[in-house]
Amino acid sequence: MKIVSWNVNGIRACVRKGFLDYFSNVDADIFCIQESKLQAGQIELELKGYHQYWNYALKKGYSGTAIFTKQKPLSVSYGLSNTDEEPEGRIITLEYETFFMITVYTPNAKRDLSRLDYRLQWEDDIRRYLIELDQIKPVILCGDLNVAHHEIDLKNPRTNKGNSGFTEEEREKMTKLLEAGFVDSFRYLYPKKQDVYTWWSYMNKVRERNIGWRIDYFIISKRIAERIKDVASHSEILGSDHCPIYIEI
Repeated sequence: MKIVSWNVNGIRACVRKGFLDYFSNVDADIFCIQESKLQAGQIELELKGYHQYWNYALKKGYSGTAIFTKQKPLSVSYGLSNTDEEPEGRIITLEYETFFMITVYTPNAKRDLSRLDYRLQWEDDIRRYLIELDQIKPVILCGDLNVAHHEIDLKNPRTNKGNSGFTEEEREKMTKLLEAGFVDSFRYLYPKKQDVYTWWSYMNKVRERNIGWRIDYFIISKRIAERIKDVASHSEILGSDHCPIYIEI
């Protein structure tokens, strides 16, 4: 099974930059996106052979997630509870016979950290949610988690300490999630691999010089970690300030 995750930073713009070519070529069983940045009816994607599930933010042109899957799930839910209420469109859960598939766009703490408290509460809530699901069947979570967990996960850790996405608080929340019975699939396979990033600033030549952050992840239940065949980022694929990542299980 091949799963792809991509923060497209606006699906309409990404489609104009080659999204459909990549989608067709990668031929994923499940394809997840974050930051779709649209409302219902603003785009119609012809994805033959795929079921489509969208979670739109109430605020126009903001956030949003989607999952495109070849196999129809047993159930679909939106949000972190059974109410299906989540105003920023940040999460979708598909239930299959043997696992849960979840795509997430984690809130950004903002440059001035004005949203850090909200972000940290989100982390507690989603950890609790994942633990509950994991007690039923294994979990595969993917998406833009907006944190570089360790210094190896960004190019300039020393100058970014305390910045949004690399605060001690955000990094500790990731640690607590993994300690709750999950693994960062990339680091599970490649614990010391350097210079692998998934996001680059739009500043001049930053991506060219690979001055990036690894903030997009596949987090999976520890008990199925031995089933991971490969995890990688397609850094050569443009169309967004993030690149797609994929996992084969």
